Amino acid sequence: MQFLAATNNLKKQEELLRILAPLGIRVLTAQQAGITLEDVKETGTTFLENALLKARAGCARCGLPCVADDSGLAVDVLDGAPGVYSARYAGEHGNDAKNNAKLLKELQDVPKEQRQAHFACAVYIVFPKDDVFPESDFSPDGRTLFAEGRCEGRIAEVPQGTGGFGYDPLFIPAATETPDASPTMAELDAARKDAISHRGAALRQLAELLRKTIN
Repeated sequence: MQFLAATNNLKKQEELLRILAPLGIRVLTAQQAGITLEDVKETGTTFLENALLKARAGCARCGLPCVADDSGLAVDVLDGAPGVYSARYAGEHGNDAKNNAKLLKELQDVPKEQRQAHFACAVYIVFPKDDVFPESDFSPDGRTLFAEGRCEGRIAEVPQGTGGFGYDPLFIPAATETPDASPTMAELDAARKDAISHRGAALRQLAELLRKTIN
């Protein structure tokens, strides 16, 4: 089965490929599908709403089942900001360096014990109208599946690591922090990141729904 990944973010594409490949799903980029993906206006107020907007647009554009995610960072002391505005927190969409710099500035006087945060991810799959699954508990209209994931942690005082993307160099997952080490998401290898990340959690849930729905 072939799916389109409704993203131009190469790092996200890599994660989708790694996690969905064991299901026998080949995740195509827009280039591989022979199309151009236009940026979708993310007008939703939640990650789920934005993921659905992107998945619907990608499916309509290429006629393939389309998988899309929307994800971001929520910082407790900032009342959940940057939230759905994570990618454009500093005003320029996708500028990781500026977004990270703004976040550090907002938290410059916040002590370690008050820097709790979490990553959240919502993933949607939209199927074409001619590829409809029967109605089920997972997909009431036979055309969509979705899942959500979350990763708890805190914000570091300075960036650490060169891997990943977005806020990864500032996010210390609670699952990997020990009294002797506080690695950020950007310091983890791909397998470890997939095992604990918000996107990994959402995609594993989605994979299970796919197994049940396809079967």
